[in-house]
Amino acid sequence: MKKILFLLFAVVSIGTTSAQTKAAGVIIPNNVSFEGEKLVLNGVGVREKFWMDMYAGALYLSSKSSDAKAIIKANDPMAIKLHMVSSLITSDKMIDAVNEGFENATNGKTSGISSEISKFKAFFSEEINKEDVFDIVYIPSKGVLVYKNGKEKGSIKGMEFKKALFGIWLSDKPADKKLKQGMLGK
Repeated sequence: MKKILFLLFAVVSIGTTSAQTKAAGVIIPNNVSFEGEKLVLNGVGVREKFWMDMYAGALYLSSKSSDAKAIIKANDPMAIKLHMVSSLITSDKMIDAVNEGFENATNGKTSGISSEISKFKAFFSEEINKEDVFDIVYIPSKGVLVYKNGKEKGSIKGMEFKKALFGIWLSDKPADKKLKQGMLGK
């Protein structure tokens, strides 16, 4: 009887662990769906600052890729999930990080997308709490959609904006090199 229970537990454990991944102490789903688009987890990493975990970041694509430049340029459905794991992240700090990220991702050439950046930063104006989850989703026909805890905050059209946005995490000057490697599945 003990062997049967152990075998049953092992089979159930194998079935449930394949549907999710753990990073920075939080569960990250291996598959997500937005606007009818099914995406698979490409990779996950942790944004660290001063040796402390800030958030788990996951990249979702239609099919896996480790080519950051191709992902940035692709006009395909994709998403980034940011799961906050620190209470040190505030709205102001997130907006500052976004500003720095756009500057780095575009080599300081943000003037062509400045209104889109302002709109994006407004999505982080509400208080940010530990355990909040942001989904940043690109759907070619709709642009970038931003969700906070499953509620849509808004959308922004434009391929140049999308490239700069995903470049925050995947460019040659990413927010965090280890996070980039994790998102690329390396």
